[in-house]
Amino acid sequence: MDLNELQRRALRVHDLYDELNLRERGRVWTREEFMLGFVGDVGDLAKIVMAQEGARDMPRGRPALEHELADCLWSVLILAHRYNVDLNAAFLLTMDGLEQSITARGATRALRPG
Repeated sequence: MDLNELQRRALRVHDLYDELNLRERGRVWTREEFMLGFVGDVGDLAKIVMAQEGARDMPRGRPALEHELADCLWSVLILAHRYNVDLNAAFLLTMDGLEQSITARGATRALRPG
């Protein structure tokens, strides 16, 4: 799957959550609530990574890591949609900038006398 396909799939799940929340709570999540959910997922991911590195005990190991990384990706895809961000274009632009910055720093170091 490419990024656009992933985003379409993420939006189908997003719409299912909206339907469920409307039925159960009478409203859908706001952008802020999606962001808070993402922060919670990142916190869970941090704990799982710590467990993977031996800093804490946590059952389920690799499957938990895969699940939480997927949850985080889903949140990023949904936040991009909710804020009308072309994530594909933004990612490519950001990677271009990082590559240029890193390359420039490497070139500057190579020019310095050792």
